[in-house]
Amino acid sequence: MAAWLVLLLAAACAGRRARERVFQPSFIHMSGSRVNSFFLGNSSGVNFSIILSSIDEDTGKLQLANCSGSKRAHDWNLDVRPGMNTSEVTVSLTRNLQLCLPNATDCCTEPLCVVETLQVLACHDSVVLAHLLIQAEIYTNSSFTGNVSKNGTAIPNQVFQPLGSCPCDLTAGACDVRCCCDPACTPDLKQLFNGSCFTGVFGGDVNLPFDWLCSSQSMEYSPDWFPFICVQSSLNNTPFLGYFYHGFTSTPRVPPFKIPLPTSPGKLFTGYGQKDPIMTEENDYFTIPQQSVAGQCAGNAPVAYLQNFDVKCPTTLASYKEGLPHDMKINSGSGDFIQQNVIYRTVTDMGKFITESGSLPTAELLCQNVTFAEHYTFIWEGKNIEQINVTVFLGSLCDGEILTQRFTVKFLSVKSTNAAKLLENPGYRVGKPVRAANINASDTSGSLNIWQPAGRGLCTSATSTPVLFGLDSLSGCILEVGMNEDCNLLRGSVTLTLNSLIQATHVGKRHNSNYSDLNDWVEIISLDPFNADTNVSAGNLKGICPDIPANLNIRIMFADVGAVQGIPQQEILAVQISYSTVIWQFQCGLICENSTSFLPLTASVQFIQVPAQPPVPMTRFEMNYTEFDCNRNDVCWPQLFYPLTVFYTGEPYSQCLAKGLALVFLALLAVILSSPWFSKIWDSCLVGKS
Repeated sequence: MAAWLVLLLAAACAGRRARERVFQPSFIHMSGSRVNSFFLGNSSGVNFSIILSSIDEDTGKLQLANCSGSKRAHDWNLDVRPGMNTSEVTVSLTRNLQLCLPNATDCCTEPLCVVETLQVLACHDSVVLAHLLIQAEIYTNSSFTGNVSKNGTAIPNQVFQPLGSCPCDLTAGACDVRCCCDPACTPDLKQLFNGSCFTGVFGGDVNLPFDWLCSSQSMEYSPDWFPFICVQSSLNNTPFLGYFYHGFTSTPRVPPFKIPLPTSPGKLFTGYGQKDPIMTEENDYFTIPQQSVAGQCAGNAPVAYLQNFDVKCPTTLASYKEGLPHDMKINSGSGDFIQQNVIYRTVTDMGKFITESGSLPTAELLCQNVTFAEHYTFIWEGKNIEQINVTVFLGSLCDGEILTQRFTVKFLSVKSTNAAKLLENPGYRVGKPVRAANINASDTSGSLNIWQPAGRGLCTSATSTPVLFGLDSLSGCILEVGMNEDCNLLRGSVTLTLNSLIQATHVGKRHNSNYSDLNDWVEIISLDPFNADTNVSAGNLKGICPDIPANLNIRIMFADVGAVQGIPQQEILAVQISYSTVIWQFQCGLICENSTSFLPLTASVQFIQVPAQPPVPMTRFEMNYTEFDCNRNDVCWPQLFYPLTVFYTGEPYSQCLAKGLALVFLALLAVILSSPWFSKIWDSCLVGKS
């Protein structure tokens, strides 16, 4: 009876604890002008208030708070965003935190400006349900807000003017020996070392003509061909300082993205040139995040005309920024403005974009719908842009996760965008990679690979290479297996290793298969490596595992479907993936220690050509009589006149026919001359003449 009573009391306490409503966290040390907390529990009928608390001088404790406060106390403001079971509570300071300047009000007289204690109460019918204690200790803003003098030192642009005009001037106000460009050196002092001055860049003379310049005609022992292959360049080209110009000196561009455009009668543009920045309707640069030389992603990088790129930029929810709106019109180059054709899709496979995740409490987890990837396709012709197609992939990014955004830009000519014929040769060519696609993923590009072993040939260090069309191949690697390895785990590990080569669900029928058209792709037929319902245990034998799917077989069936300009066009008809099982046994010497053995894994690719038309069935004569069958008989009479048939392609048919007729004539002539009656006729002719 006592045990039941204890269980009832424990259940009652647990239910009461579940109904409690508290702040999380319940104590905050505040050093900024804004702080957040969460109220856990149902907030219906709950009143929130904020009050300033003080310490009782007699007891040294905080004074008891009541529910008579409001959502504003002195310089503090309380904001509550209610939810279903969690409410966000925000406490912010409304006063100015700048240091006081002369004749200024509403400012801070000391660096430590705010030292106060706050209490946030959650009340229901004048009953305090929970309280949040905040200790505010805020310093003033140290940023300078006064007037800045305009008499600052202007540093010249290093691309057009060197900063150090005299690098050998090391001592201020004194003459440095052998430094002829030092302004502190008087003409009398320069006479002492005028013949041994520092030369070149180290002496400040950066404008000396180089030997390969066309203007350096005074060089001694100049060859005869010098005037023909010399370089015409400005003297500002100083390779020692890294200044290389393109034969002329130009003024630097204005740093902002808004630039004046050259105008011509009737239109703004005369057309885009290669690497020219693409402009918008507001006369700004059209920007997409791109990777800089330092490896970081620049958010405001202009898109250059006819320059493709594919970049990946890591970001977090705190540093995420929206790009340019997709309803912005683009200057086509002819003065017209074209609208972007945008298609929005939802990312289903988050693993390809989310690279790291933090462990945060569920109550503090904030998520936002952001852009995971943007794919731009510019259709161009000549110097103008005809069309812009944009595919945007959206997904949910939570606080604590790192997102790898992907941005691609591709320029396609109008001549190459014909849906019926993207390439002059749409079929596969021997030696070209087989195209693969993963239709179920957000990134539809897939891969069909085989191993390319390196080093010791282990599977852990082996790389992969694409499957090439028309080339049968066999590759493999070695997997290290322990003697006490579990057979079921070994089968799963081998299957995952083999399946890592097949990162696709479909294979393109042709070399130019379109990702948006499923009719251009064939589904990969995969056969299970073994039946999971059957018992494949090896009993109590240690070091022996049967039915290990160690061999991956890829069979690709293709056929000739036509010809383009006399070139046969080959198309893939079907792809099948199967597994061959082996019995693995631990290999050891006289003494089997607890070491590792090796399991070889192989991957083979076989291309099977299917005839475009079914072969002609054999007649009953051909099936019964093998005398005329060249495949089942040692003597093949039909091949006696093979050079005279159309199947012989070693020489032109006309030459083969002429040579064959000449041989026939010589054979007949030999037969006639060797016959007895010809000798009688010849003898009678000789007797008649005598």
